[in-house]
Amino acid sequence: MVPQITSGSPVRLGAQLTEGGANFAVFSANATRIELCLFSPDGATETARLTLPERTGDIWHGHVQGLSAGTLYGYRAHGTYAPEQGHRFNPHKLLLDPYTREMRGNWISHAATLGYDVTSSAADLSFDRRDSARYVPKSVVSDPQDFQKITEQLALKWEDTLIYEAHVKGLTQQHPDVTAALRGTYDGLASDAVIDHLHRLGITAIELLPVHAFINDGFLLKKGLVNYWGYNTTGFFAPEPRYFGPEGLLGFRKMVQRFHDAGIEVILDVVYNHTAEGDHRGPTLSFRGLDNASYYRLLSGQARYYVNDTGTGNTVNLSNPHVLRLVMDSLRFWVDCMGIDGFRFDLATTLGREDHGFDPHGGFFDALRQDPVLAGVKLIAEPWDIGPGGYRLGQFTPEFGEWNDAYRDTVRRFWKGDAHSAQELGARLLGSAGEFDRGGRRAWSSVNFLAAHDGFTLADITQYTRRHNEANQENNQDGHNANHSDNFGVEGPSSDPEIEASRKRRRRNMLATLFLSQGTPMLLAGDEMGNSQNGNNNAYCQDNEIAWLDWAAADPEMTAFVTKLSAFRKKHPALRQSRFLHSGLRPSDGLPDVEWTGFDGHPLNWRDPGLSNLCMMLRCSAEAALHADADDPVFVIFNRDGKPADVCIPYPPTGRHWVFGLDTSGKAAPEQPVRSGTVTVDGPAVVALVLMGPG
Repeated sequence: MVPQITSGSPVRLGAQLTEGGANFAVFSANATRIELCLFSPDGATETARLTLPERTGDIWHGHVQGLSAGTLYGYRAHGTYAPEQGHRFNPHKLLLDPYTREMRGNWISHAATLGYDVTSSAADLSFDRRDSARYVPKSVVSDPQDFQKITEQLALKWEDTLIYEAHVKGLTQQHPDVTAALRGTYDGLASDAVIDHLHRLGITAIELLPVHAFINDGFLLKKGLVNYWGYNTTGFFAPEPRYFGPEGLLGFRKMVQRFHDAGIEVILDVVYNHTAEGDHRGPTLSFRGLDNASYYRLLSGQARYYVNDTGTGNTVNLSNPHVLRLVMDSLRFWVDCMGIDGFRFDLATTLGREDHGFDPHGGFFDALRQDPVLAGVKLIAEPWDIGPGGYRLGQFTPEFGEWNDAYRDTVRRFWKGDAHSAQELGARLLGSAGEFDRGGRRAWSSVNFLAAHDGFTLADITQYTRRHNEANQENNQDGHNANHSDNFGVEGPSSDPEIEASRKRRRRNMLATLFLSQGTPMLLAGDEMGNSQNGNNNAYCQDNEIAWLDWAAADPEMTAFVTKLSAFRKKHPALRQSRFLHSGLRPSDGLPDVEWTGFDGHPLNWRDPGLSNLCMMLRCSAEAALHADADDPVFVIFNRDGKPADVCIPYPPTGRHWVFGLDTSGKAAPEQPVRSGTVTVDGPAVVALVLMGPG
């Protein structure tokens, strides 16, 4: 019996379960007809094909009586197939609902998923009539009970935030204390073993590499590789099924709840700048088939081809109001229904591109800033893409934190010994005010990191001078060239104890620099325990031991050191201020909020071309110092030279004395008192002194 379809409603996009069945609504401005295809529970057989009977504006809709939660479906869109005009309608291709919250089945790399005949000399201008249904996942009519709104959010202060960037599978796949059945899953990520580890480190937010449903690129599958990182989205509402554990979809919500119960926020790395459909040679999975000319930015006068500001083949067209609505609805869904606390926007510059170029007040950012649901979540921009004028560090609005690659490179260069890097380090230690201190932005806007998923791990920064990406099968041509790394004379692991000791000290110095800097620190998962990727600085396709954290080889001393750094930063508010420091005088005592000196105790000579060592006195700003418990000065010494140095330190106020808070050389014990006006600092090392006694 053929199900009956009536007009339904255009109000809510996607499939919405009703008392009598399900309502379907989908956007397409250029289609001439859209069919709803229903499938058997196993997804193998198309059981009905129904034309959506109504079009309200650009929303096609219909209601089917008798359907229940779990029904599998897809769309077929009819219209003009004219790639040179930007239209690629092909009803032989089954299309995912852009609003589906669940998917059933996997994408199989097959020529039938292409809208054109791959064997034709006309390439993508040809037309393929093979049915793609057996090779693509099906959309699912979801049970609304599985997505009830979550009203509680942690909303932790930005200045108290410590981010831990991690991959769902990579963090847990080799963890000895995560049950085998839970490794590589959302359930395993929120296991006691992982949460206990994050608690020890003082982590307040875990930032997950993409968990929106994604596919494995065909060219990777041909090499026996997969898309490990997940920057290849097919569904902006559906959690990636490959990370499902015993509880399936429910496991994701429970994961978020467990993190919240532990006081840890969950931030998602989201990819709204492009989709998995790639360029004009890519598969037709959803957006391309529903309305290519609306969903994507096409080259002016050459609509067959895509604007490629992302380097992935296509660029999502957020200038279209319906596409903008899709992204905003997606963001609200992850906050309202999945409990997410923030988003890191991949290639965020792309999201702000208007016809006249990048605009931080463009349509997407304006929509984001005024949305009441998103007002309380953390927003982080990756401030670049590969398009014209794509590097935009410091140019986003005050709501955003930004990944600061300039911080990463400066800290690496300074400790490697590069000339003139000490001057730049001074700016980075204070939150990169030159880039960020404008328009009412806060010092936490600079998200400081030493390493991230894209590039060398911290351990590899000290073990390799060049990338070793041979396993990616791209002739070692992929990944960063400028790594600012140093192998200490031996490429890769070394059995020389002196080399290994030097490498570990370099890591401690860099980590100490990170935790003593103004801004928001971010740790790459595994850096706290010396994790290596064997020199691979682009492990996007390595779902194996190269990219998984090697818990068996963890360095407990390094983990303990990071734990100490985190606790030190948390204890001293001068290290995590929300306002930028500019040596402003505090009305209470006339002292500057930051003061720079050389090892001789005199004001630092920033013009010294050989500058390699510096001292920084941090005091709480005038605003922070109004709180009686906030006046907590920290004196930090950076000795980059490979030999000890005597350093003149400020005379302590009456009744107080300096003690060692941190010493990366290990020579001074914590809270060891300073007995004179100078301290001897081993090199290379970072030392932090704090005042003890009555305030």
